[in-house]
Amino acid sequence: MSFADTQKTLPEASGTRLHLTDAAGADVAVIDNAPGTAGSFRVYAYLAEKYGGITPAAAAEGLVIYAEHTDDARLHPGKHPNIDRLFALQATGATHAATLA
Repeated sequence: MSFADTQKTLPEASGTRLHLTDAAGADVAVIDNAPGTAGSFRVYAYLAEKYGGITPAAAAEGLVIYAEHTDDARLHPGKHPNIDRLFALQATGATHAATLA
């Protein structure tokens, strides 16, 4: 299934931005619910709700959700930072806390 098709099956996420922090509480990223990042906002909000944060297991599911974009991110590191972050969480075993604002 394509990213666009899978994204339609995810619950709507409320809020204007999602803040990610590392285990030490340092800011890692902000994903806005805005054109260009609304898809990632929805994916990350869904994963955070389901897993209680962006865990390695959440990252694995996220990479499946991103579908064809995951393959593109593997071929072009840096092009898809929200997907690159999921690769990194899988590789390190780290977890990011997620807070909707």
